[in-house]
Amino acid sequence: MKKTIFTGAGVAIVTPMRGDGAIDYERLRELINLQIAEGTDAIVICGTTGESSTMSDEEHVQTIRCAVECVRGRAPVIAGAGSNDTAYSVWMSKQAKEAGADALLQVTPYYNKTSQKGLIRHFQTIADATDLPVMLYNVPSRTGMNLLPAALKELSRHPNIVAVKEASGNIVQIAEIAAECGEELDIYSGNDDQIVPILSLGGKGVISVLSNICPKQTHDICRLFFEGNVQESLALQLKYLPLIKALFSDVNPIPVKEALALMGMPCGPCRMPLVEMDTDGRSRLAEIMGELGLLQN
Repeated sequence: MKKTIFTGAGVAIVTPMRGDGAIDYERLRELINLQIAEGTDAIVICGTTGESSTMSDEEHVQTIRCAVECVRGRAPVIAGAGSNDTAYSVWMSKQAKEAGADALLQVTPYYNKTSQKGLIRHFQTIADATDLPVMLYNVPSRTGMNLLPAALKELSRHPNIVAVKEASGNIVQIAEIAAECGEELDIYSGNDDQIVPILSLGGKGVISVLSNICPKQTHDICRLFFEGNVQESLALQLKYLPLIKALFSDVNPIPVKEALALMGMPCGPCRMPLVEMDTDGRSRLAEIMGELGLLQN
């Protein structure tokens, strides 16, 4: 059986920006320390929520290095290193390893896309080039590609491919992955509104946007489930469902950065082409956060 990267709630952490668009590494360290203090089980850096798609290579590597140096072994650091170019993904994976990452997150190719056969070869090539554990990332709504259970079964035979972040939203497909891959592939929820359903299928946890603003609560949804307190876990999942919905009422990470600002932890704007929320969306987000007692006093 392969080694599990983490169990519980990993935060898909935002990348704070200054007013001029430069990365605010000081604020990033503050956020990471807060996450760990509140029980977050892993830091996922340079993912979708971290706006990696608009980072330069230098920024990407420096942000991973900053996270590793800040965490200091207190939790695993999982670095986004995926691309729609296999050779580039191999290169970035090696850079992430050199920067000290504990594991890699590899998204399916986007725009140019590929076949299931191409997905298998793409991920096998990346996994062959590193000795870090690799978590695959299936998010069809962003990439136009769906990594199917049969392909995952083949990929799970690779010793370095240990997990999948599943954000297809298709519970039947996720159940099929669990049935096909068994203990050879850990499953993590990539959607905050499906944490408990995926845990019930044997999932190991979640990679969470919600955790940016509710780290303890997200951790507790997982903790309670694993302790056998399923009803309490479910109650928390349902309590935060309106907030989860609000956090995805606009393109991620626009709402979560707005939420952090409302909590007194501004992380700057998103990089273009992402722009600020409209007034109605911001008001609804603030209303829900107020009901949950999350606004800055």
